[in-house]
Order: sequence, then structure tokens, then C-alpha cells
Amino acid sequence: MAHQVEVLILQHPLEVANAKNSARLLHLCLPKSRIATGESFPDAGWLAAPWDDAAPRRLVLLYPQTPLDQAEDLMAPPSRDAAWLSEPARLRLVVLDGTWRKSRKMLYRSPPLQQLPRLALRDVPASRYHIRKAHRPDQLSSFEAACAALMQLEGEAAKFQPLLDAFDGFVAQQAAYRER
Repeated sequence: MAHQVEVLILQHPLEVANAKNSARLLHLCLPKSRIATGESFPDAGWLAAPWDDAAPRRLVLLYPQTPLDQAEDLMAPPSRDAAWLSEPARLRLVVLDGTWRKSRKMLYRSPPLQQLPRLALRDVPASRYHIRKAHRPDQLSSFEAACAALMQLEGEAAKFQPLLDAFDGFVAQQAAYRER
């Protein structure tokens, strides 16, 4: 599947060995992706470093702006230039993988991530990730959130349907193991 946006997945260490690790599946499904593990990412240099080509990428963090940001003394993220979104081939989407609590901790401990403009999802669908507990239907897995963001950025939802079909198969397989 050819997509334009690069995806950098930053995974919390406690998620790596999780059998329901949707970030690993996402990384395996997306040729323009990388995955790194850690609880903090204090060095900004490698976040934007070129991968396969020399074309610089603009970084955008898949994370909503929340009222907790000010309460926790997080830096306000810079505003995003709307023109960026018209050039998906020049974007690198940064996805935090972990529970909400873990991802907030990763963000809090990583000032370079706080300095990235953010992308919040629009029209969030109900989660397909029925094998885990969620408080609301729109609480997506990292896999689903990244797919929704790619659809939003690239404007081609049908292109990402095979990814969601693979995810549905993964969820069904995990549910079958659980029933045994």
C-alpha cells in the first residue's frame, strides 16, 4: 500500500510485550514507518532526521490539545501551518503508543514532543478494538488512530481500508485466543 505520510511510532516500554500490541502491527503494515521504544524522548534531532530520502519532513504529533496541558505545565504546542496539510508527502506523523496515562507521561517527559504542532482527529469513528476496555466508543487504539489520521491527512479513506481489514482480522484472532 503506497501512502505518502511517514509515521514514527513512539512506544511506551510496557506496551512492547503486550499481546494486543497494535503499534507493532501498524509498523509491519506501513512501509513508511519506524518504531522506537522509550518513556521519554529528550533529543529532538533524530525525530526529524531524514530516513530513506533526503527530503525534509515536517513533524506533526497525533495528540489532542487538552485542558490538562496547562494544569501540568506543558508547553503550548505551536500552531500548525494549514499549508502543511496540503503536502502529505512532506509530513511525518508522530504517534504515541500507550495508555492515555502512559502517553501523557511520555509527552510530559519529552519537551521536543511538546514543541510539535498537533493533529487532532475529526469525526472519530467508534473503535473496532473490542478486545480491550475503553471508557468511550471513540477511544481508538494506536493503529486505528494512525489510520484515521492518515485518512484525514491524505484524503483517501479507501486506500487505508485494507489496513483496517487486517486490524479486524487481528482483533478476531485475539478474541478467539481469549475464548479458548
